[in-house]
Amino acid sequence: MYEKFKLSRCVFFISVICFEGISYSQQPDYKSIFGRDWEKAEAFVTENEIWMKQLSGKYDVSYPEAVAVVFPELIRYSALRDKMEITLLKTLYVNLGEDYADFSIGQFQIKPTFAESVHNNMPLLKGRLRNQFKEKIRKDDLREYRAAIVKELEQPESQFLYLIAFIKICETIYDLEDINVDHRLKFLATAYNYSFQKSLEDVNKMIDRKFFSTKLFRTDTYSYSDISLYWYTNYLGNHLSRGVSHFPD
Repeated sequence: MYEKFKLSRCVFFISVICFEGISYSQQPDYKSIFGRDWEKAEAFVTENEIWMKQLSGKYDVSYPEAVAVVFPELIRYSALRDKMEITLLKTLYVNLGEDYADFSIGQFQIKPTFAESVHNNMPLLKGRLRNQFKEKIRKDDLREYRAAIVKELEQPESQFLYLIAFIKICETIYDLEDINVDHRLKFLATAYNYSFQKSLEDVNKMIDRKFFSTKLFRTDTYSYSDISLYWYTNYLGNHLSRGVSHFPD
């Protein structure tokens, strides 16, 4: 499947070259809109690129696709707010469950319920990736189970493994083989932000909905998947402009 996806990306690279000017004129300039938040997100990607690429290669997923899926969350992430939420809500979640506290954690803003869904779908994973989740967190004691999930989500490397597992699970439960690269990316980004427990039709209906905002009080809202595609297109375009001779993994 990944080889077929790489071939599709070749076509996408050509479209970036041919229609770069058109695509930029048709969509908002998210880099300017989010300003400093965008710059901080890009800095995080640059600083952590080596190990994220290594994990992507190890488990056979596209590095730029994986980063694009979570890039809007990197824009929204606030270290101070994250620390406050964990401090205030971790105890509630660990003792009472998601009905009382389901909060986003870390740079990738993963919620405990998302992590629980990955564990529940663990049988769909294969090989070394499955072993990363198989019996890693036992469910015998719910409090210990929830505490272990929160502890994992506080580590960027563990969060990235959840992201990789999410992509692999989506490739199993959804028919993504015959869709083009940009729609595949927008679908995965929407499933990540919305839910990968919904039907294919439900996720598709949400792709262009504008709910994303970095503000506490939402004024201007944007499509999460559009931001993902914008970063992805820029990432590939930058590699082309630098004369990179191979497609980034």
